[in-house]
Amino acid sequence: MTTTESTNESRLSEVGATHEASDPTRHIAEPGPLGLAAFAATTFLLSLFNAGIVPDSLEKVVLPLALFYGGLAQLLAGMWEFRKNNTFGATAFVSYGAFWLAFAGFVQFTEPALQAGGASKAQVGLATGLFLLMFAIFTAYMTLASLRTTAALIAVFVLLTLTFLALAIAEIAGASGLATVGGILGLLTALAAWYASAAGVTNATWGRVVLPVGPRS
Repeated sequence: MTTTESTNESRLSEVGATHEASDPTRHIAEPGPLGLAAFAATTFLLSLFNAGIVPDSLEKVVLPLALFYGGLAQLLAGMWEFRKNNTFGATAFVSYGAFWLAFAGFVQFTEPALQAGGASKAQVGLATGLFLLMFAIFTAYMTLASLRTTAALIAVFVLLTLTFLALAIAEIAGASGLATVGGILGLLTALAAWYASAAGVTNATWGRVVLPVGPRS
């Protein structure tokens, strides 16, 4: 090996070491597609009931999905986003993972407890509406933050904000028609999230843009 070749190899090693030091998480897969897929699947299933497409008598089927996919998988994705130094992704996935876990607990334990305690249907609706309203507020300011991401994610957060608002108002006001609208918006949200997830995993696997997500701001 000549002195020049040795010097070039040394420089390449230094560049590689510098790149590794500047991004110590580059060997960690992107958790975003997983989190989006978990969110989309659970949102889609629940929205089928909210839209009146599937009978309410089967709604309990949402609970295991809310616990283990929408809840646990998103929570894990959020923890990996913290490791990737992605504040937006970490905040979104941990929060919505916790939302699904809390939703499962609310349906399984809180609603029956309120009814057993003598709460009227309107009062239970108010409690549910307030639960959803908190996440509508959270999603609204996450939508503002999403404006610095991609068009695909912006679509997800805009639709999700409208979904939460429609469902919250429907529960508080007892407006079943608005709940149906919220269900339809939820289905659109799920489709948008599935697309963003599919784009993330497909583009990463192919090593090029197969499914565009729009330019980053």
